[in-house]
Amino acid sequence: MDQPERIGRYALVRRVGAGGFATVWLARDEQLDAEVAVKILSDNWIEDDDVRRRFLAEGRFLRKVDSLYVVGVHDIGETEDGRPYMVLTYADGGTLAERIKAGPLELGDAVRIITEVGKGLKHLHARGVLHRDVKPANVLFRSEPPGDRAMLSDLGLGKSLAEVSRITMPGGTPSYVAPEQVRGERLDHRADLYSLGAVAYAAFTGQAPHGVASLGAVMQIDSPPPSMTTLRADVPDAIDVVVRRALEPDRDKRWPDLDSFLNALREAHATGKIPPGLVPAEEMPTPTAPTGRVDQATALASDNQLTVATPPRRRGRSRVIAALAAVLLAAGGGYGGYQFVLTRPVKVEYEQLSVEVPRDWSQKAERTEGPALLVSTNTADWGKSTDVDGVYMGLVSGTTLPTTTTPPPGCDTVQGEPQEVDGRKAILFRYPCPRGHFVFERFIQYPDGKLLQVQVRDDNARHRQDVLDSASYVPSGG
Repeated sequence: MDQPERIGRYALVRRVGAGGFATVWLARDEQLDAEVAVKILSDNWIEDDDVRRRFLAEGRFLRKVDSLYVVGVHDIGETEDGRPYMVLTYADGGTLAERIKAGPLELGDAVRIITEVGKGLKHLHARGVLHRDVKPANVLFRSEPPGDRAMLSDLGLGKSLAEVSRITMPGGTPSYVAPEQVRGERLDHRADLYSLGAVAYAAFTGQAPHGVASLGAVMQIDSPPPSMTTLRADVPDAIDVVVRRALEPDRDKRWPDLDSFLNALREAHATGKIPPGLVPAEEMPTPTAPTGRVDQATALASDNQLTVATPPRRRGRSRVIAALAAVLLAAGGGYGGYQFVLTRPVKVEYEQLSVEVPRDWSQKAERTEGPALLVSTNTADWGKSTDVDGVYMGLVSGTTLPTTTTPPPGCDTVQGEPQEVDGRKAILFRYPCPRGHFVFERFIQYPDGKLLQVQVRDDNARHRQDVLDSASYVPSGG
């Protein structure tokens, strides 16, 4: 787009960055005589309510945190053509990705930068926010006497810890994302800790830890990356084992929290000794190269392209989750891994309900009264047409299973088929519907006086049965 002269009271100087959803400009706040960064939603997303909400959510997340180590939001507004913008702290020292491209960092500088980024993450976590996209390109530097300061930026994939404790969507950058985040599992602070460990590995070696180019490859990582000492001779074993513990694929084997990791890293640098209780480098498991591996330097250089982003949704409403992620692969990167990801179901959970659904129709998930959960390619049309693929789960009070039901719109009434599911009594109804569609509906009896109702609509018989069988309810008290 052509450079406008100003936005609000901010005179634009030059464009300093652009992504899939927004453009960042260096600007001057003429009233305060200060340089700032102005991030503006791209004009091709102006009509998309969900993208707009995510853009504004990033500003709210950043505003929650008053930290020297997180980019601050100073103002927010809207352009004349209706695009939201936010005014951010201007980082004049470039990014960590740019510095790493020039080669590994001096050991002391790397420890200092990782410590500062870790402080930023701690401040985010303390305010209930998970970053979910910690990588060198999102670490910025601001020049200050006597030196520069590292700051975390770009919370476009940020989520509240309360939200990710229930359900997540796949997201992040393959070279730096925690495996559990790719699998769409419940997340906690250890996902960001893994990413910080990956950034540390890149800072010390000049290379991303695994160099994977696809989410499918991330799912196949089963051990920490190769020892940093094989890539850089002057990295002490103590630092190596500290960083590689942060990169354990099994989060229960990682450092329990950021303080533990950062304190151990500083101690390893200061004393050269492996902190008590850690496995020496030579005893750590040897990694196997995951499918989809690419050249390390290429992966690092292109980490802005190797991203996962929430697909845009028009006329969206408040959702429990945007459950399907679109994988944006760099040239030559991992189509097979992408296909592998798309064949894996997404687990959706709300309170005591959970179900696994195909990724290719999990655009939306809604919770309703009950509690109840609806996941469908078009939740607005769920009650109007059986052409829509999806699943509805709800709880019904009752101690006996129904023998008759009201079929979906236009479908034929059928006789129920008694079943047993996980040792519980159940009944299944298979409704023939217009245009050759079929709907399955199952009721399962639970000892707490509740019936779990699950209705699945999909012309793919395998999908229908898999979704139906994956649906579960955990009564209070187990």
